[in-house]
Amino acid sequence: MNAIESKSQISKIAPQTKGRTIRWVNHYDGFVRLMTLGKDKAVREMTADLARVKPGDTVLDVGCGTGDLTMAAKRRAGSNGSAYGIDASPEMIETARAKASARGIGVDFRVEVIEALPFADNTFDVVLSSLMMHHLPDDVKLRGMSEVYRILKPGGRLLVIDLMRPMSVHDRILMKLFHHEHLETGAQDLPAMMCTVGFTRIETGGISLLPMLGFACGERETDA
Repeated sequence: MNAIESKSQISKIAPQTKGRTIRWVNHYDGFVRLMTLGKDKAVREMTADLARVKPGDTVLDVGCGTGDLTMAAKRRAGSNGSAYGIDASPEMIETARAKASARGIGVDFRVEVIEALPFADNTFDVVLSSLMMHHLPDDVKLRGMSEVYRILKPGGRLLVIDLMRPMSVHDRILMKLFHHEHLETGAQDLPAMMCTVGFTRIETGGISLLPMLGFACGERETDA
């Protein structure tokens, strides 16, 4: 049991945030599967590949939903590594904990928000974010990235997978089908935000599995 919250009890009161909190947990996994055209498992493995999660790493998944990516990261980190998952939705965390327990995977899931991370400076090797950033207004994105920068070790990495901002009529139609037609900031806008809070060696690109997705990856500067 951690000092912040009991693993056996979860308050149903979600923490306050300006971001969108998804609480319809019973339909979440099916929606993600639909949104990724049945490629949800492949996208998770590709995310872990892009983040270069390796044995012994300490990994945080922000906006972890029902925990599948967090558990994939834990498998990569191995017995000498550790994985944490946070989400603003108590229902998501409750389901994630149940999944991890049933699969015998040791992950520390907590009800928390990215803009106020309850971790010490220089804690994590890798921070992941998958299909979460577009639920946050830009000021919360910046605050959240600043918090991620703080809790990363020097040389640690942030990898974000998110929706691309629609650039064509076809893109807008696709976003409308998935109820994201009002998306104003996408994955292609994240590198500038990362740079603002101090990230370096920023990489960005599309996701070949799903053209509507893109990624941005940056590193915390190493100590001089």
